[in-house]
Amino acid sequence: MSPSAALSSPRDADYLFLDLDGTLTDPSEGITRGVMYALERFHIHEDDPKKLCSFIGPPLYDSFMQHYGFDLATAYRAIEYFQEYYAAKGMYENVPYPGICELLHTWQKEGRKLVLATSKPETFAVRILERFGMADAFTLMAGGDVAETRVEKKLVIAYALERLGLTGLERCLMIGDRKFDVLGAAAHGIPALGVLYGFGTEEELRQAGARWLANDVKSLADLLRRDTRP
Repeated sequence: MSPSAALSSPRDADYLFLDLDGTLTDPSEGITRGVMYALERFHIHEDDPKKLCSFIGPPLYDSFMQHYGFDLATAYRAIEYFQEYYAAKGMYENVPYPGICELLHTWQKEGRKLVLATSKPETFAVRILERFGMADAFTLMAGGDVAETRVEKKLVIAYALERLGLTGLERCLMIGDRKFDVLGAAAHGIPALGVLYGFGTEEELRQAGARWLANDVKSLADLLRRDTRP
């Protein structure tokens, strides 16, 4: 099934696959500090955390290789250092976007099935959502693995679909802020809604094939609002 054969409107979606970083929470402080911590282990000192925001979204090993010339083995060592910091502190240097928690619970009360689909290691993602009172809105929380073998979004979505036992995807929608979310969903024939309050640009999301865009959490709520009039 191609995305064009799926939803005619995001409000028709019954299964909402949701990214975490840049969609539900702003993780920039924890991730950039974790990257700085890892780089210091290689005697690379970065003073400007904003320079490291490009690490939010893609698989970490890709970013270490692309931006610092690490080979794959070195990139995986850097990830181990990153996770040291992230497990102890970085995951809590994280802020939910205003209104997102209430929106998740509204969707849940409407009978929608919320499915977390994040490349972040699942163990961290679950703890973050529990900390911010979001976890109970989700039917399933699926994430990457600590070994970084399941980090591509299409693999995370495949893992989620397998755990759900879901084969009919006509009422599914992916919501995320980066091209990785859009392309990962497209690999399964699931259309995507891109949010512009995260870390991706409108150009990035449109080029990847996002069918709808939301400027903020209110716009996201409006796009999915169902007509409850009798």
